[in-house]
Amino acid sequence: MKTLKRVRTAILLSAGLLFCVSAGAQEKELKKVEASTNVLKDFGQMKESIPSQLLEMTEGIIIIPKMINAGLVIGGKRGKGIAMVKNAAGSWSDPVFVTLTGGSFGFQAGVQAVDLVLIFKHKESLMDISKASFTLGGDISVAAGPVGRSSSASTDYKLEAEVYSYSRSKGLFAGISLSGAALEIDDKADSGFYGESISSKTLFSGASKTKSDEVATLKSTLKGLYD
Repeated sequence: MKTLKRVRTAILLSAGLLFCVSAGAQEKELKKVEASTNVLKDFGQMKESIPSQLLEMTEGIIIIPKMINAGLVIGGKRGKGIAMVKNAAGSWSDPVFVTLTGGSFGFQAGVQAVDLVLIFKHKESLMDISKASFTLGGDISVAAGPVGRSSSASTDYKLEAEVYSYSRSKGLFAGISLSGAALEIDDKADSGFYGESISSKTLFSGASKTKSDEVATLKSTLKGLYD
């Protein structure tokens, strides 16, 4: 009888531990979603920001809050954030968690935190991350994006690159090189947030897997930048 009680106690303790770990992982990713929303709000308040028409025509976006930008002549970067794609009806998918690593900054010393937004012209380019990581500037072209709220800032610009980058540090645009940086899906973060093993392809497909208020706010904030 005592042995059975010990087994039951062990099972309950294990279940409780797993619940705490799962809840902790979800809370961590929720904060990342909230931070991404704040990045969009901060960009929206800037005098010269991402052109609204560029946001309207884009089919994919990556937001990486407080990416660590460090180096002395040769440096590196590391950041975690979220990716979303726009479906044919114009609504945005649930977030897929991503990681960006590597790259060189050139002649830059010190360490700074940078809010990074990557605008993708075609969602297929972003969805390809689900197959394997890809390199910015190598597998896919990336360029500093045009600025200016008016639509002409994007329509008059020769949009020849596939990805346009916007980086912000201490309230101002900060130019950084993303050449050589690798983007990949953070499967562990996706599982922690959604409570199950789920593919980025499924999330990008548009079928919502969460009723989180934080995700709803993220989507409405993004749409509000160009509506």
